[in-house]
Amino acid sequence: MPIELRCFATLAPLTPSNANALPIGPGETVNALIDRLGIPREEVKIVFVNGTAADLDRVLADGDRVGIFPPVGGG
Repeated sequence: MPIELRCFATLAPLTPSNANALPIGPGETVNALIDRLGIPREEVKIVFVNGTAADLDRVLADGDRVGIFPPVGGG
């Protein structure tokens, strides 16, 4: 079951090479995905699944589009 993954801003270097078709296991959550990719949890501010904000306990499904964003400052 592949998903499409995008890591933004300071998390972009952590994007795996197969992010366009990243395999996931049955019942894998956003939290488990973040852990598997080695992304520090304190670096994750918001996650979108299919364009909608999602909780970290969201179970991912085949074909989901996941975006992971760090805290971003600016002004």
